[in-house]
Amino acid sequence: MPDAITTDLPRTDWVALADQVGREIAATTARHDEEGSFVEEGFRALKDAGFFKALIPAELGGLGADYRDVCNAIRRLGTYCGSTALAFSMHSHLVAVPAWRWRHEKAPVEGMLKRVAAENLILISSGGSDWLPSNGRATKVDGGFRVSAKKVFSSGCQMGDLLVTSAIHDDPEKGPTVLHFAVPFTAEGVRRVDTWRVLGMRGTGSHDVVLEDVFVPDAAVVARREPGKWHLLFHHIFALAFPLVYSAYVGVAEGARARALEIARDKPKTHALTIAAGRLENAFMQAEMSLDRMITIAETEAPGAERTSRAAIAHTLTTQAAIATVERAMELVGGASFYRDLGLERAFRDVQGARFHPLQEVPQLELTGRMALGMGIDG
Repeated sequence: MPDAITTDLPRTDWVALADQVGREIAATTARHDEEGSFVEEGFRALKDAGFFKALIPAELGGLGADYRDVCNAIRRLGTYCGSTALAFSMHSHLVAVPAWRWRHEKAPVEGMLKRVAAENLILISSGGSDWLPSNGRATKVDGGFRVSAKKVFSSGCQMGDLLVTSAIHDDPEKGPTVLHFAVPFTAEGVRRVDTWRVLGMRGTGSHDVVLEDVFVPDAAVVARREPGKWHLLFHHIFALAFPLVYSAYVGVAEGARARALEIARDKPKTHALTIAAGRLENAFMQAEMSLDRMITIAETEAPGAERTSRAAIAHTLTTQAAIATVERAMELVGGASFYRDLGLERAFRDVQGARFHPLQEVPQLELTGRMALGMGIDG
């Protein structure tokens, strides 16, 4: 029987709590991957342990967890179940950004954070289909807007309470304007569409969410910006969100490394085996170092284009190293890694998702090159 989750650990020991959750759900990981079904047990266990309100400041009713501690907890979850770790990271960054803004900018986000803490809500990101351009249409009506859009990669939407998203309003004075808002999944016109048939991270339940003429009141609009341009809000999002997200991928890589070394230690110690183990260790250290750099940038540097460029570089390096770690783990094990039962094949598929979050490598190189040449961040 798996260990029951306890809450008598120090509330700051989020990695230990993540380890307990991971042990509880480890036996379900392969089944969810096989079925392509959502990791509901993982989300319920995380919710019971307080993870969904961890990053909310204690002054607002949350648990006041340290940002780095939550990154490390997501990484630990990733060693057990990449899908649970990744889907949870999407909620986490939606809390981390307003929590940072509340502390450092006195942003008027107190009401939302208090509500998430009090009701233990699960926030769902639509960032994969929005990013700088956004998508969808917001039409002005009395008291608000009517929004129609399709949002893809909505990880965890089966258990989501609020979709945090955006749409484009054709403002008669300012022209196309992206509106940022949240809508309840219970709102009329919101529906989930079962589309998540994918290579890896199958348990994240990252289905489409369709908004059909959904009413969004004026008071729900929390930000407005020009589409396609870097805005201060996105400098916050990029630096704070992706260390949380990529902690999941480094966790997947770490789990693959541990499994491969466990198997290799029982093999004859040939020269080729030791070299393969060394290559694995080099790749994994690069993943750790790059992720640590991402977290440090988020913790210590001021928002802006320079920080975003450095975070984007670390983002690309973490992606490359996490993928390389799993590849090296499979090379160390050899042909047996092709069999599903070892779990390395699943880790290989799961870690490929690291390639597809913004900014992907080519846009990152362009952004970083523009900054290095003094051209500014926007093309």
